[in-house]
Formats: sequence, structure tokens, C-alpha cells
Amino acid sequence: MVSIPGAALPFPDIMVPGRSASRAHRPFLRRIAGTLAPGMLVAVGYMDPGNWATDIAAGSAFGFDLLFVLVAAGLAAIVLQSLALRLGIASGLDLAQACRRRYGTGANVTLWLLAELAILATDVAEVLGSALAIKLLLGFPLWAGIVLTAGDTLIVLGLEGRGFRRMEAIVAALVGTIALCFLIELLIVPPDGAALAAGLAPDLSRLAQPGALALAVGIVGATVMPHNLYLHSSIVQGATLPVGEAGKRRAICDANKGSIMALLLAMMVNGAILALGAGAFHMTGHAQVGGIEDAYRLLSPITGTAAAGLFFGIALLASGQSSTFTGTLAGQVVLEGFLVMRMPLWQRRLITRLIALVPAMTGVLLLGEHAVGSMLVVSQMVLSLQLPFAIWPLIRANRDPAIMKGLRASRFHAAFAWLILAAILIADLWLVCDVSIGVFQSR
Repeated sequence: MVSIPGAALPFPDIMVPGRSASRAHRPFLRRIAGTLAPGMLVAVGYMDPGNWATDIAAGSAFGFDLLFVLVAAGLAAIVLQSLALRLGIASGLDLAQACRRRYGTGANVTLWLLAELAILATDVAEVLGSALAIKLLLGFPLWAGIVLTAGDTLIVLGLEGRGFRRMEAIVAALVGTIALCFLIELLIVPPDGAALAAGLAPDLSRLAQPGALALAVGIVGATVMPHNLYLHSSIVQGATLPVGEAGKRRAICDANKGSIMALLLAMMVNGAILALGAGAFHMTGHAQVGGIEDAYRLLSPITGTAAAGLFFGIALLASGQSSTFTGTLAGQVVLEGFLVMRMPLWQRRLITRLIALVPAMTGVLLLGEHAVGSMLVVSQMVLSLQLPFAIWPLIRANRDPAIMKGLRASRFHAAFAWLILAAILIADLWLVCDVSIGVFQSR
């Protein structure tokens, strides 16, 4: 974002790890916090309600069979987010700005539209998840909860201009709430260790089970979010960038440490959600849990304690609210980077949320409240289909000497990313063919 004339970071006091000459003399906890801040803001996007829907559906339907997909997707996210932060620190450009520099107008407009579609799909998931949490905890109708979610614009409005530290504290509190709630859930419903270990072993034959492939693609889309690649390449830059190649290498190394820690936490939370679905539902004969609401209503009777459902609902609400920040900042990054346009955060939040309310409300009114789980899974499948259009330019930019100078990603790093892209493309094409065959056979 720094290359846009007159533009300022929405939170200019973001700390870039390694940028200070006196970094070694700062207290240990402060140094750790400095590396975690950008990574944690990105990681909250990996714990949104869309993840919940896919993880619960996968756990209840297939037990731990798809756990290896979740872990593989989490490791892929670490590799790709590493490329994103490297691009931002090494070049001073975010991914959208790098695309604008490397491609023509038509390609940039297309990439911008696809990025906006990914952000919209994520926001629809946030609307549905938050509305569902409001319904479960307070008893409001789902449509009323959807309307109330528009109020989170006021949160963003209240935070604008107050600095990144305020947002960081709120995000940390929400992430801590989610993690604590699921720790309690796992204490209430401890997973089967042997089944969990078996689920970690890669076995592509499990994807041949009816419905498994669609959920696997949904898990990938929910885990490796395309708009997070744009966001990470921007927020990691902070107010100032390190000077010199050595300083930038140190900053990249430190930022990677924070990113890995944050994303591993997100992976563990998602694993806990899948384990809850497997332990509480699949293992008890409830393999056809229809969605988050069914899971909430079944938890208390199955576990024998009302606390299980309560903590589940609280974590869901925290999840929907925390991922709001990610979508808002990512939207501003792609708008400025591709189109050189800027608007206040609250306006960006309001526009995105009002647009997201339309498909969310339409789906609920036409399909019924029971369809929320399916709508959430579909939103994550949309994200997976968008992923290649963010990963391709990210890898290409990281290997471009004109942009990266002497800090290009290694050939091994790039090759690993290309393999991830190939795997995602194969899964997406497999899903499209599978759906097309199903539609043709139903006629």
C-alpha cells in the first residue's frame, strides 16, 4: 500500500518484525508480540464460520477421515502466506500492487473482480455464522440476526484512527475466546486418539466416498483464503520498511516465525472443530448432522451438559466478529492496489456487508433456515475456485527479479507453491466434473 501516492495505512502503527535497530534490546514478550501481530490478524480469517461448517460436516459425516486434508491445507497456507509476507517486505508492494505493475488493465480488472468475489463469499459466511450465533444464544429469528450483523460496521467505525494496537487487542481477545471454548469442548468430548492418528495419515481413496470430495475442496477453500494473500502482503509492511537487504532478510525471517505460530493455532482450532464433529456426532451415530445449528442442538443432549452448547455458541459469535476485520482490511487492500482507489474503512465495511446481506437473506428466505449449513459450505467452495487466481500471480511476483531484487523466493519454495497450486487445480476440476456429472444424471 505504500506505493500509492498520498495513501496511508489504515493502521499505521503496525510493527514490522526486524525493522528496529534496537530490536535485540526489546523485552522478549514484546518481540514475540511484534512477530505475531500481522500473522494473527491473517489467522483469524482461517477461523471464520465457513470453516466451522465444513469442519463439522466433515467430522460428522466421515469421522477423522478428512483430517489429513485439513492439515495439508493448513501447511499449504503457511507456505503461501510466507510468499505473501516476503513479497510485501522485500518489494514494498502488496500483491494487488504487484499485479498492477506486472499486468495489463484487463487482467487487473479481472483479478480485482475475482478478489472481491472471494471477499464477498467470506462476508456471506460471516453474516450467516454471526446471525446463527445470535439466534442460538438469544433466540432471535435468523432473518433478524442477519439484519443485526450490519451493526458491526459501527465497530470498524469506532476503531478507525485508533491504531493497530487497539484492533490487535480485540482480535487477540476474540481468538483467545474461540481457542478456550474449543479446549473446553474437547475436555467435555475427548477425541479417540487412535482414530485421530489414523485420520492424519494421507489416503486419497477416502475422497472417493460420496460427498467427501466436495467437503475436501470446501476445507481447502476455508483454510487457504485468497484474500488473505493480498492482506498479508500489505499489513506486514507497517509504517516503515527495513533498510537494506540484510534488514529485510531479518524482517522476513521474523515475520515467518509469527505467521507460522498464528497459522498453527488456527490449524489446531480447525482440527478441534473437526474432532468435535467426529467425536460428538460421527462416533455416536449422528453422521448426518445438517449444519452448525443441528450441531449446537445435539451437543447438550449427547454430552449431557448444557455448557457444551453454550461454549459452542459463544465461540461461533466470536468467530464471525473476528473475521470481520480481515475482510474489511483485505477489501481496502485490493481496491487500492488494483484500482488506486481509497475509501474510509467504515464505508468499505458498510458496502461489503450490505451486498453480502442480499444473498444471505435471499438464501434463508427461499431455502429455509435449515439450508444455512449448505450455504456456508458452498461459500467455501467458491473460495477454493478463486484460489488459483491469487496463487499464480503471487508465485510469479516472488520470482520476478525486477520486483524482488536479491530477495526472490528460492526455487524450492516456488516449486512447493506450484505443487500446491496444481493440487488445488486438480481438486477444483475434479469437483466441477463431479457436480456436472451429478446434474447430468439427475435429468
